Amino acid sequence: MEQQHTGLDAVVTTSRNWNEETLALARSTAERLGIPYAERRTLSVDEIRERYGVQFVLVAKNGLLMLETPGGELFFHPNMAHLRIKNIRHGRGDRMGEAMDIRPGDRVLDGTLGFGADAITAAYLAGETGEVTGLESQPLIEAVVGWGLAHFTGDSHPVTEAMRRVRTVCSDALTYLRAQPDDSFDVVYFDPMFRHPFYESKALDPLRTVADPRALTREAVEEACRVARRRVVMKESAKSTEFSRLGFPLIMGGKYSKVHYGVIEV
Repeated sequence: MEQQHTGLDAVVTTSRNWNEETLALARSTAERLGIPYAERRTLSVDEIRERYGVQFVLVAKNGLLMLETPGGELFFHPNMAHLRIKNIRHGRGDRMGEAMDIRPGDRVLDGTLGFGADAITAAYLAGETGEVTGLESQPLIEAVVGWGLAHFTGDSHPVTEAMRRVRTVCSDALTYLRAQPDDSFDVVYFDPMFRHPFYESKALDPLRTVADPRALTREAVEEACRVARRRVVMKESAKSTEFSRLGFPLIMGGKYSKVHYGVIEV
């Protein structure tokens, strides 16, 4: 049966050392995203790009998905979340968690999933009875991170359990928020691409290549205030003017920290 092409500038393939499980993951991902499946054979990723005329190549490898981008390889790993959860467990706290005031049993909406570290940390703080929904507007990122959250085994049981409690949805924040009833989440969180990014963060280069670069809108913040029961929080660079533009009256963060958190108490 011929696949429908959804306009994504990508194909899915396997690693060169594939097995039946890897092949099944690649084929099912291609079908779900509506993009072509490319047989790997002996082709390099660059040769697949050239043959199919695409920028991005999703690779099924070792039970996970990786995205080859012009800026490098984007893959899922909970490394930052692991460190943050370790700090929380040792009583050192977490700036984001403090700004969000997450409590056990909370329903949290992360409007900008990205690599998923914030959502995993939120899921740990919300505990076994909590729920975290992570929105990602870019299907290729959601495919990599969503699959990783559901299948990657973390460095510790609490990290793995927190990952499994994050549900991902491929949607932009405003569209999703408009469809939610009033007071349906305790906290709504945004970490949009910074207006003035820290380019020394080379690990973010692959994400920048494919992520949605648009600024957060006032309408999205207003919808978040309707949907949230307690708080709406946004992460931005410490000197950003986005906090004042979007109406965040309270700014939290360390004196020497490069990032701060804007807070609206609902």
